[in-house]
Amino acid sequence: MSGLSHADKMLRGLNRVKRIGIYAGVFDPVHTGHITTALLAIEEATLDQVVFLPERRPRHKHGVEHFGHRVAMLQRAVKPHAKLSVLELEDTSFSVNRTLLRLHKLFPGAELVFIWGSDKVSKIATWSDARVLFERTEFVIALRQGVTRTQIQAIIAQWPWQPRGLYIFDSFAGAISASIVREALRRRHKQPGLLPSVARYADQHWLYISFSA
Repeated sequence: MSGLSHADKMLRGLNRVKRIGIYAGVFDPVHTGHITTALLAIEEATLDQVVFLPERRPRHKHGVEHFGHRVAMLQRAVKPHAKLSVLELEDTSFSVNRTLLRLHKLFPGAELVFIWGSDKVSKIATWSDARVLFERTEFVIALRQGVTRTQIQAIIAQWPWQPRGLYIFDSFAGAISASIVREALRRRHKQPGLLPSVARYADQHWLYISFSA
């Protein structure tokens, strides 16, 4: 007996639960490291799409660019990639229970997979209602430069709970960071990691300019 017919394969594909990657952050601004991480997460965790979730008012960061500008730069950055998109939530800041509830309503029945940089690994379990996040979602951990898998696994072993699924991979972002990209934009210098569409938008709207330079 032969394998599944083309119609059966199509039906199975339609019935499969969608896997949605959630990439939350400040994105001030988005850079190639973010985009590369999202695309690699799709491959590593078999995701149908990755949704960038910019935070309106980050609790622990001050002086960030206006939310509307950060969203506009994100939209330009993801435009060439069919499986990447941007979602604007009304919440001023994220909380596990409230944000998860909104996401489950927006993506009913989907498996949610949160994408974290390795710098977040030691903090996740300390968040309010973190247990809910562990019990209901999967995690993708993108290793930053200078961080090893062994180091991350040692921290993960100390977590009081484990997520539904866990993936760890090298983000290949190198030394790219938002602060380095901001400085390049401030000085109007070319910088690896700076997306041309982001540079054009920042230039058009006079973002990140230091008038004292």
